[in-house]
Amino acid sequence: MITTSIHRRKALAGLGILGLSGLANPWKTLGMVLPKVAKRTIYSSGEQLPCVGLGTWLTFDIGSSATQRLERKKIVEEMIRYGSIVIDSSPMYGRSEAVVGDVTKDLEVSQQLFLGTKVWTNGKKQGEKQIRHSEGLMQKSPLDLLQIHNLVDWSTHIQTLMDMKTAGKVRYIGITHYLQHAYPEMEKILKTYPLDFIQVNYSLQSRSSAERLLPSARDKGVAVIINRPFEGGNLFRLVRNKPLPAVARDLQCNSWAQLFLKYILANDAVTCPIPGTSQPSHMVENALAGTGRLPTAGEKKKIEEALKV
Repeated sequence: MITTSIHRRKALAGLGILGLSGLANPWKTLGMVLPKVAKRTIYSSGEQLPCVGLGTWLTFDIGSSATQRLERKKIVEEMIRYGSIVIDSSPMYGRSEAVVGDVTKDLEVSQQLFLGTKVWTNGKKQGEKQIRHSEGLMQKSPLDLLQIHNLVDWSTHIQTLMDMKTAGKVRYIGITHYLQHAYPEMEKILKTYPLDFIQVNYSLQSRSSAERLLPSARDKGVAVIINRPFEGGNLFRLVRNKPLPAVARDLQCNSWAQLFLKYILANDAVTCPIPGTSQPSHMVENALAGTGRLPTAGEKKKIEEALKV
């Protein structure tokens, strides 16, 4: 068993033995090119999207603290350095949309990023009003992705989103949820309407979406964003004081976080998990999970056995 600490930290596989893993940019120190996150295809367009992104629930719901804002800027900078560009938000996430907009404007990188948010209200007029407000907060138009959050009044908003896409007011559209009871309805919608994306939960602990929903999305040609890849942090609690299994070394994973993400990415229906973080070093760690090889079926079994779920 590997005795690597379970605590999240900058995951620079293989560099620890050189005593360089604590450096801000050990790749530059070694004269090496930064590894880049692998890309996967958005089926409806053929566009290539980096396979690890960033969620903003809780972590970007902050005030005007200069220190906190600086940390979020560093997170976005690290994303871009490693080739990760997907940022997901929602009106449900408090101030997150505004923080994303402010940070990306200050860094002058919004056009480099794939920015997505959601509509989360009832009624056509309220939905259109909320979408306009979100565009203003995120300071990008058209937005790259608009989704119907947790299927709230989806039968109303789906037409709004389809009309917006036809008019060039949004690039991609989709639906989201994070609970198993919603999977049958999500599957019905993705088979009936011309969606580009669905967003759903899938993790080492919660695998039921992989039984029908993820294969249905793949077969229909719908890209999949994965929310709650760490189960809101619960996965880290489950592995507290557990050493990394030997399979982690074979996969060049230096932390449980990387192992959790590589497990998700081993499912070929998955386009992009969006773990959240408030620390730049964790963004680097997450991005590196999108590099290198992925677990085989046998290695996935070993990861499952290591967590015993």
